[in-house]
Amino acid sequence: MASGNAIRGSRVGAGPMGEAERGESAPRTRISFWCANKHETRPSFAAEAVIPDTWDCPRCGFPAGQDEHNPPAPSRNEPYKTHLAYVRERRSDADGEAILAEALAKLRGEI
Repeated sequence: MASGNAIRGSRVGAGPMGEAERGESAPRTRISFWCANKHETRPSFAAEAVIPDTWDCPRCGFPAGQDEHNPPAPSRNEPYKTHLAYVRERRSDADGEAILAEALAKLRGEI
């Protein structure tokens, strides 16, 4: 004898659903994109959508382009920089010495 669950083995939304219930699908077009690792990706776009120049490869994450023989180059990752590294890019050692001397003079009460 079955337990009291009448919809056993079903899930919400299960059953035959045709175009009459969902409405008509928008016209679609598939475009091929290739990354530097020769992976092909074929996303689907609406027919009237603007197709992007690049698409991220779902396998390796590199950018992919529509030209199979000339894919875009992978982006170069910049290494992590500390705050001090950014300061050293903006200031020379002489600037740093001048700023330090001014701060020390303020602390000593000379200014």
